[in-house]
Amino acid sequence: MGKKYTSFEEIDKDLKRLHLQSEISKEELKLSFHEVRDSVTPSKLIAGVIGSAATGAVIFKLLTPLISFGIGKLLKRYRD
Repeated sequence: MGKKYTSFEEIDKDLKRLHLQSEISKEELKLSFHEVRDSVTPSKLIAGVIGSAATGAVIFKLLTPLISFGIGKLLKRYRD
């Protein structure tokens, strides 16, 4: 069950502690919100999309010869 208090001082002490914990949590939430808001700007979103597209293009360029080689080997195997 819950904590048993023996005085109003104990209750006041716990209430103050809980209030401070609540205030700390609110401030942490505000800080997180501002960090997210600052990191999600249109210019950063565009840069992220462009960066992802560029990375995808590089990976595609690197994998295309390997895929072509593999398909060529498979076709050769089935033709023979």
